[in-house]
Amino acid sequence: MLNQTLEQGRALTDAALDRLIPPEAQYPVSIHKAMRHSVFAGGKRLRPILCMEAGRMVAGSLPAGIEELGAALEMLHTYSLIHDDLPALDNDNLRRGRPTCHKVFGDAIAILAGDALQTQAYEVLARLKCPAEARVRIIEEIAHGTGTIEGMIGGQVIDLEAERSRPDAATLEYIHRAKTAALITASLVSGGLYAGANDCEVAKLRTFGRSVGLAFQIVDDVLDVTQTSEQLGKTAGKDTAAEKATYPALFGIEQSERKADELVKAAFAELESFAERAETLRELARFLVERKK
Repeated sequence: MLNQTLEQGRALTDAALDRLIPPEAQYPVSIHKAMRHSVFAGGKRLRPILCMEAGRMVAGSLPAGIEELGAALEMLHTYSLIHDDLPALDNDNLRRGRPTCHKVFGDAIAILAGDALQTQAYEVLARLKCPAEARVRIIEEIAHGTGTIEGMIGGQVIDLEAERSRPDAATLEYIHRAKTAALITASLVSGGLYAGANDCEVAKLRTFGRSVGLAFQIVDDVLDVTQTSEQLGKTAGKDTAAEKATYPALFGIEQSERKADELVKAAFAELESFAERAETLRELARFLVERKK
């Protein structure tokens, strides 16, 4: 059942992305080739899938048009990866098993490709087929999740500043909650809002997302030191080489894995009121932490 959910979610997201991102032949050609190079590099589409399954849980069935919201989230996620890989940040050569955007198109076009995906995402969000109030709340939620205060960009800044130091547990958790968990949380909350979630349901999705998002990043840190570049689809050991702040570096692998499992259990408690309708989201949460096994 989970494999079917993942495959259907990828297919819906990819079809929407192909429709919404300008084709490679569209002038100016270089920027659209760069955007598509990174977007269609074989990502798992986890954020769109979490968004769509949150919407399905709230509404009881998949809301029409929600795949466009998922596509916008994937554009924002991919923009962050393009910029994260640049020489000025992580300086990585491999992403999703392919050469990074700046390695193929140069730094300037890569920067602009990330910028273009971000602006394209908000154009898509502005046209979502849902009530205007929900659309505004979705845009606010996603903008905050990618911003500087407890959002993706803020987390990236603190992550950069913490390199080659030994931050305390509170700083490390802030980095992970902001850099990774914030967009995962925004994906779940925005999917719920699109489906008409009430304030109580939104609060449950937010807490679920914060726990699952932190667990996801902890597992990602563990994988960076336990798997090869081929297994990861990106350069292994980069965090260790850069002396980045990670859970394994601070707590060790076993304790990090236990923390991730505890977070998922806490996340499950938030979905009890949804009963059987939450089973797919529970399965997805398990999948996120079992990538290490």
